[in-house]
Amino acid sequence: MNIEGLRYAQAVSRTKSFSAAARDYGVTQPALSNGVARLEAELGIKLFDRSPRGVTPTAHGAHVLPIIDRALEALDSVTTEARRLTSPAVGPIRMGVSPLIGADLVGCAFNAARGLSHPRDLVLREADLDLLRTALKDGELDVLLVPEVEPMPAYRHHTIFTEPVVVIDPAVTPGTEGPVELTDTAGADFILVPDTCGLTTFTTQLFRDNDLPLRTYPGEAASYRVLDEWARLGVGAALLPQSKVTQKAANCRPLVRGGAPVVMSYEAVWGRDNPLGADLEEFVGFLADSACHLGPDPEPGGGTPSQAAGAALRAPAE
Repeated sequence: MNIEGLRYAQAVSRTKSFSAAARDYGVTQPALSNGVARLEAELGIKLFDRSPRGVTPTAHGAHVLPIIDRALEALDSVTTEARRLTSPAVGPIRMGVSPLIGADLVGCAFNAARGLSHPRDLVLREADLDLLRTALKDGELDVLLVPEVEPMPAYRHHTIFTEPVVVIDPAVTPGTEGPVELTDTAGADFILVPDTCGLTTFTTQLFRDNDLPLRTYPGEAASYRVLDEWARLGVGAALLPQSKVTQKAANCRPLVRGGAPVVMSYEAVWGRDNPLGADLEEFVGFLADSACHLGPDPEPGGGTPSQAAGAALRAPAE
């Protein structure tokens, strides 16, 4: 079975677009489409349907594509472990983080780096998402910790942490409590920020994927911190991860969709051919295990790191 075709199918599944998948792999769309077609012929099933709304898995594809994901993950693990045995890599783990990544999660990352079979130092770089993605592609960073908003199918991914999203809406009637349905927010004017940290991408995708119009405030906040302040001042509405709300307010309420909480996910992204590949797999696994113990803050603005996380930030690997 052609591994290239499997990777192309995985990329189409993640990007929901043949053209976007081709761009990510640096091949022409016909070449990628032909690779998927050969795979479908070999499997004897059709994996994708195309429509004006994009690319969606067929019934057979919905069953087979997760198996393809697991197979490629296992294959990558074999390759990275063999590389570690034959050519052990040295040096720190260079991690890029989005401004949305909180100190508590960064603290977990330092603990994960120190807990490796071969402990390593962790070097951080915080930057806008485009700069981080370019640095990863250029080999200047080993792994990213970013909001799960833009597929990079040529890279490996692992969801690290998920947290609830809240809506701050000055139009909410004072004294109103409880969650807000996403459909009930469509009439608000939402303040957006420059699309650098992932929050604006998340907001626009959320409304688009639910066929809801997104009305926007004509101005723009400089950062999610200013976004929070302006929303509380009544300039407009805002969506924020729960941990990024600085003060508890009566018009700050959990956002739900069909009664289920709307959440923002954060993921680790790293290259398949990185010399630190096996250590990165171990690092990401430790990080995900640590992050699952991070609960939502009891009060907005309570997202300071624990003492243990603070110690981790100061302590180098042995």
